[in-house]
Amino acid sequence: MEEKQLLIDNEWRRAASGATMEIVNPATEEIIGTVASAGPDDLNAAVAAARAALDGPWGRLSARERGRLVRKLGERLLERADEVARLETLHNGKPISESRHIEIPAAAECFEYFGGWSDKVMGETIPVKGNYLTYTLREPLGVVAAIVPWNFPLLLAAWKVAPALACGNTVILKPASQTPLTAIALGEIAIEAGLPPGVLNVLTGPGSKLGQAIVEHPGIDKIAFTGDTNTGKGIMRGAADTLKKITLELGGKSPNIVLADADMEAAIRGATIGIFYGKGEVCAAGSRLLVDKSIKNEFVDKLAARTKKMVPGDPMDPKTRFGAVSSKKQMETVLRYIESGRAEGATLVAGGARADIGTGKGYFVQPTVFADVRPEMTISREEIFGPVLAAIEFGDIDEAVAVANASPYGLAAGIWTRDIKKAHHLARRLQAGTVWINTYNVYDTAAPFGGYKQSGFGREMSAHALEHYTQIKSVWVDLNL
Repeated sequence: MEEKQLLIDNEWRRAASGATMEIVNPATEEIIGTVASAGPDDLNAAVAAARAALDGPWGRLSARERGRLVRKLGERLLERADEVARLETLHNGKPISESRHIEIPAAAECFEYFGGWSDKVMGETIPVKGNYLTYTLREPLGVVAAIVPWNFPLLLAAWKVAPALACGNTVILKPASQTPLTAIALGEIAIEAGLPPGVLNVLTGPGSKLGQAIVEHPGIDKIAFTGDTNTGKGIMRGAADTLKKITLELGGKSPNIVLADADMEAAIRGATIGIFYGKGEVCAAGSRLLVDKSIKNEFVDKLAARTKKMVPGDPMDPKTRFGAVSSKKQMETVLRYIESGRAEGATLVAGGARADIGTGKGYFVQPTVFADVRPEMTISREEIFGPVLAAIEFGDIDEAVAVANASPYGLAAGIWTRDIKKAHHLARRLQAGTVWINTYNVYDTAAPFGGYKQSGFGREMSAHALEHYTQIKSVWVDLNL
């Protein structure tokens, strides 16, 4: 693969310093290409281009024309879906079936959805005291920096780029250093779709340097970030000096609660999807399985048997349903958590080791289930971000709620029961931004997604996302004769 460059002002450029980064395929451990590694000069150039676009052609476009271009991004993305899905799998390790049939179409749908909102972002007239015409304008924030992680590189970029553009902002997109290839492809598509220069800029580089420079840059008006909670806290501190607007979608340790009256087979399927989709590298993964003690043994035994049938395989094989974790570092982190589970007395009932798909290469981890987990154990408290499930028993609904909420995180939760009253009762009591009832890991661009507590603030997707990419101006007109 040829060296991929930075996109600044609709031009592909090498980093001013000449620095590059290598991209590794986690399924083969092979270097599959290099990308430019941006520095301060490149960031300054991108901010200048984004600002010029705001003051120039992008700012002068009608809302309807802007929406047409945003929708066109989605259309062109679908036209190139096979190619972009291949890139997503190559640098992330997820199965090609997930990339091609779930994530790329969902990203395209996001552009389609928010493109439709462009000419519907409106102000209001307000009946005030006195003889005045008072109305509000809802205006773009300005230059938005979208910083996205490595688990859903393109989809999470779309969640930020689409509403930002629809509202009239310009964007600097910084993908994770491990997974920049689909962000670069999105930059190519933006040029093909006819976005004016400077509207979408793509800067690749390490988060520790480039990400920090973005946070501190006075020319950036807002940061939209998805990633781990500690990094999110650092962004909050760093953004304080320039009072940037920020939205944060952070970590999770989501409880998936199975009541005694649940449809057991459906709940087992849901628990499996909840933790093993995306290799467990999902912010909202149902990593804590809370099971009523009256059915715990049967449930865990059946879940373990199902888990053992899940075999990691070549992510490029359309039949593969479980791929490689995203990097050597992440594999080592997951394996350390597995060892801590053993050391602290949890019962390993499935998986628990690095997997070999027959090549002797690749960062593969067996889907893993622990039983007899106590809430105070490390694997119950800390986000692993991998295919490791911690099964915890509870005695009644009050105990289930107490255990579920005894976490600094509050991103998502699941409930499995045939009793609809119990389901709604539990949904109100759980401290989570999303609650799934008799399902798990279901998303739609029209539905908001975001966290409570240390899982962040702000909402991705839906009409609610528009609030985070606009600001309100009040206008008063004296009508006294």
